[in-house]
Amino acid sequence: MPDKPLTIATYAAGASLAAITLVYVFGPTFFLDDESASTSSNSRKKGVVGLSNPANDCFINSVLQASAGLGHLRTYLIRELHRRDLDGAEIYSIDAGKLKREPTLWKINGLQQGLVTKALKDVLDSLNERPLYKKTISARGFILELEKAFRTRISRQQQDAQEFLQVVMERVCEEYHAGKTARRKARTAHLPEIQAEDVAEAFKDVERASHQRGTDEGLASLENSQHTEKPSDAHGEDAEDGFPLEGKIESQVECLTCWFRPKPSISSFVTLTLNVPYETSTTLNKCFDGMLKIEHIDDYTCDKCRLQHAIEVKQRELGLARSNDAEKAQLKYELSKIEDAIADDPEKPPKDVRLPENPPKRRITRHMRFVHYPEILAIHLSRSVFDPGSISTKNMAKVSFPETLSLGGILDQKRYKLVAMVSHIGVHSSGHYESFRRQLVNQPYSTPHSFGTDGVYSVSNTPGVSITHSPRPSADVNGPRLGPDSAPTQSLSEKMRLKRKAKSVENRWWRISDDKIKDSKTSEVLAQQKGVYLLFYTLIRPRDDLEQ
Repeated sequence: MPDKPLTIATYAAGASLAAITLVYVFGPTFFLDDESASTSSNSRKKGVVGLSNPANDCFINSVLQASAGLGHLRTYLIRELHRRDLDGAEIYSIDAGKLKREPTLWKINGLQQGLVTKALKDVLDSLNERPLYKKTISARGFILELEKAFRTRISRQQQDAQEFLQVVMERVCEEYHAGKTARRKARTAHLPEIQAEDVAEAFKDVERASHQRGTDEGLASLENSQHTEKPSDAHGEDAEDGFPLEGKIESQVECLTCWFRPKPSISSFVTLTLNVPYETSTTLNKCFDGMLKIEHIDDYTCDKCRLQHAIEVKQRELGLARSNDAEKAQLKYELSKIEDAIADDPEKPPKDVRLPENPPKRRITRHMRFVHYPEILAIHLSRSVFDPGSISTKNMAKVSFPETLSLGGILDQKRYKLVAMVSHIGVHSSGHYESFRRQLVNQPYSTPHSFGTDGVYSVSNTPGVSITHSPRPSADVNGPRLGPDSAPTQSLSEKMRLKRKAKSVENRWWRISDDKIKDSKTSEVLAQQKGVYLLFYTLIRPRDDLEQ
């Protein structure tokens, strides 16, 4: 058979070409994300995608680059958009005819469709590419979608990174709540489409909570709307993790005269603003103390003291009304109503009782605490110093911040890890923003164990199962033994070596200034005490502590 050697050679050449193609196509991707390759001394420096700055857009670029390093945010964007794709566009859209009849529904329709959520995911995915060469993109597409969602132009005059971050994250948070409300309405009504009237009513709760963020009424109305007509669905909206940057703070006041404590007010936030003390140097913990410490407030109108003052006034009026029986009966009726209000709820005075004017002013204490810790804690260090007699200036105090932040009490302590930071160089009226982000590729985007620690031809850490029987250990007690006791020692050393490599990987950062990207390290990031402006911490889960 003269053709047989030629056939074998053809097959061998084809197999070799296929193997070369696989290594050429998939090899660079694995090498880019391989932890061992990134820690190798002879590996080339790798960067990320930069952003162009055509019109003093460093405040936009720094926020987007810092957001690109938030793994929990990217995971949320993927899950939320995937959930919307599974539900179908009809759940989150309003009929075109209804939009023409009621033009004010355009904002509701935009919130339900998640316009900014989609645009944010696209730009963060682009910024997380691992290019083989220097690559720069523009944030213009995201800005256009943001302006389309608000139907307004973004001003470049103020150029404040915190305000831009607040606008974007509040919008994405509102889109999440609008989508959640639409899903709940569709599930309770068992209809494929939401009625415009129901959407408008649900949106009022979301809008009220947005405009009154920081007040008890806004959040209370939103919580009441979420718990009203809410079916017991273990696999529905109750299982959602929520927006990762949204947290809640409880504010409690107490009267120092009657010791009455009204219902605490709960406010939600997506960025936490801390005032920097006007000192030469301070710490992040002192900035938190300025917000969470007990505060004394004078000239406060206590509801219970107001009712008790009304009882004293009514009793004096009752003592003076000697001959008028009708007036005495009315005063006794009002006294009973006031006493019932004090016993039931002093915050709800009787409506049919006229209370005295000019109630007494009291001294109270107020303290705040976290009631819901966000997955991502975005901290804004307010450095603005406002002087009515002159222009505003920048507080140049040095603020030291830790890599690991602890919040809460002993029983509910939470630990956060620094993953990104935005610094400002300059004065209050002008300057430049830079961003720092860890050189980490969060799962499921990374391939941490591609070709092993020694490259393509390395031996795997977990050997395959042998089809042959293993030999029994030697019976000679003085000779070498290959029993099961030797395996844990090797596994422990391997874990320690991988742990040291993981620490070296976590020590590597990117310092990004628009399209200029260079390597940095943790010590350099923590040294940015004079210009630190925005801090991004991620919550450390108990399983993360065990891995560390």
